[in-house]
Amino acid sequence: MEWMLEPTAWVGLLTLVLLEIVLGIDNLLFIAILVEKLPPAQRDRARIVGLSLALIMRLGLLALMSWLVTLNQPLIHLLGQSYSGRDLILIAGGLFLLFKGTIELHERIEQRTRSASSSRMYPGFWVIVLQIVILDAVFLLMPLLPR
Repeated sequence: MEWMLEPTAWVGLLTLVLLEIVLGIDNLLFIAILVEKLPPAQRDRARIVGLSLALIMRLGLLALMSWLVTLNQPLIHLLGQSYSGRDLILIAGGLFLLFKGTIELHERIEQRTRSASSSRMYPGFWVIVLQIVILDAVFLLMPLLPR
């Protein structure tokens, strides 16, 4: 219990809380963008199902976090650089965010150039829900895996 009197422990906790708040706002923005692609009748259901599954997944990942932090042994050596399991998770999450951001930007720009008369195609409900869950996992893991 002595660690609770340490100022560095409280600063660390405050930093994690602030990161979670900032990334939580990003998460909500991504969810709003994803859900907007669905037909209006399915948007509320996608938000509820996606966030519910994301919450369950988040609780599971938090339970595994102590194990994930220990993945610091080099697994792959590439071009004179060693990569641990933790590094691979961060790289995969970052690549997913870059991919998703590029796709979203491309769709927004392409949508502006289409004529207004074309009918809108909606993605599948479960495709959007799966993207919500994956984005939530990425936003959870990024600040919690120390470098």
